[in-house]
Amino acid sequence: MNKEKYLRRIGIENAKLSNDLKTLKLLQKQHLLHVPFENLDIHWKRPIILDAEKTYEKIIDKKRGGFCYELNGLLFEFLIEAGFSCKRISARVSNGTDFGAEYDHLAILTKIDGEEFLTDVGFGDFTAEPLKFVLDVDQSDENGTFLIRKFDENYFEVVKKDGDSWKSEYIFKDSAREFQEFSEMCNFHQTSSESHFTRNKLCSLMTEKGRKTLTNKKFIETRNGEKIETEINSEEDFDRILAQAFQIKKAETRA
Repeated sequence: MNKEKYLRRIGIENAKLSNDLKTLKLLQKQHLLHVPFENLDIHWKRPIILDAEKTYEKIIDKKRGGFCYELNGLLFEFLIEAGFSCKRISARVSNGTDFGAEYDHLAILTKIDGEEFLTDVGFGDFTAEPLKFVLDVDQSDENGTFLIRKFDENYFEVVKKDGDSWKSEYIFKDSAREFQEFSEMCNFHQTSSESHFTRNKLCSLMTEKGRKTLTNKKFIETRNGEKIETEINSEEDFDRILAQAFQIKKAETRA
């Protein structure tokens, strides 16, 4: 991995980086601001394979995005090469009433000075900064207020403040996982009709003022809490906005 090229991709140049929390926060936020969460290859019939070299080429060289296995998978490789102590973890995503299967989501736990931080750039509209792995403590950033709590004897749960209540995001175990352990669920999410990733195209990116999200039906841009919606009426509309808002052109992304 060319670390300098990776850093340029996420908008960091000539910055003094150390293996500390300040750097980890910078890496997560810059990643979220520059690398979109997107599932386009699934709809363009291009297989997603859990291979760090292929993911590096897609995200860094071709300036694409990806979903959790790619985004957090590549960030993990960068953190390890940069000297951080971290591990991949498996999470099960909430659908409001239940949770997905094991390996439904890949996230990272990073250890700094004896403390662990949940590091995640592959969950769409989630935390802007790493969450300290401490229980029952409110943690706020520009994307909201979050809390980690014990779910049961096996899992921890991440929840987000939603009005006067808490909305479940996902549950996870803090056990270290190998990258290939996620292969079966990675394949499920790009092939099964039961996966929400196969149902609609999605490209979403955090911005300094909010977020911009493109789906089959709408382009939604949130600026300082105000939403601007544009209807998508054709494949041509989708491709045009994808190129304008995310600098991704379908024809230029082929291998």
